[in-house]
Amino acid sequence: MHYTFDFMSVFVNWPRLLEGAWLTVQLSALSIVLGFVVGTLCAIAFKSKSWLLQALVKTYVEIIRNTPLLVQVFLVYFGLASIGLRLTAETAAVIALTVNVGAYTAEIMRAGINSIHPGQIEAAECLGMSKFHVYWHVVLLPAVERVYPSLTSQFILLMLASSITSQISAEELTATANLVQSETFRSFEVYVVIAVAYLALSFLFRAAFWLVGKTAFVRKRKLGTNL
Repeated sequence: MHYTFDFMSVFVNWPRLLEGAWLTVQLSALSIVLGFVVGTLCAIAFKSKSWLLQALVKTYVEIIRNTPLLVQVFLVYFGLASIGLRLTAETAAVIALTVNVGAYTAEIMRAGINSIHPGQIEAAECLGMSKFHVYWHVVLLPAVERVYPSLTSQFILLMLASSITSQISAEELTATANLVQSETFRSFEVYVVIAVAYLALSFLFRAAFWLVGKTAFVRKRKLGTNL
């Protein structure tokens, strides 16, 4: 069997692929920020004295972590449309990705919060710090610092998983690649290029998170420890 590789037919579509990659970055970045907020609030709710709030959060986390992301995407896009709430593919993608990563972030942040020794909180309260400042400076910031590598890995996985949203016609990188492939019939070349593009995006996100960590976690930077 003889096959002639033709990557030029893929590279001529670089403006479209670049637009798809940019949308992937946008969807991922927005979902990461929103998911981090959702996950952190859920982690705080885990420590709540309200059993009802704890039960609701635990139910949310268990449902999301034990169902496929693709099903969640379909539920948001097609399910909500069936009851009259029609969303654009990009909006549905952000909601589904946020809900998904929020559940995983909640578990990671809960581990970080649980790692804070109660004696540190008591010491801060003895110094006369307000509850907000105690929770912010003594609990949340150190918790994020401790689990930051795990958060980084989870967020990069989310960026890669955003390719699933091509199934609802969100015109991100994978969806654009599918269109290029259907026009050029160069499946091998197209998906090799896309694999390299996702690899580059992974390194880009990892570098961005490294810079954020170096900026946010001053103590580690002064100690010269790695994130």
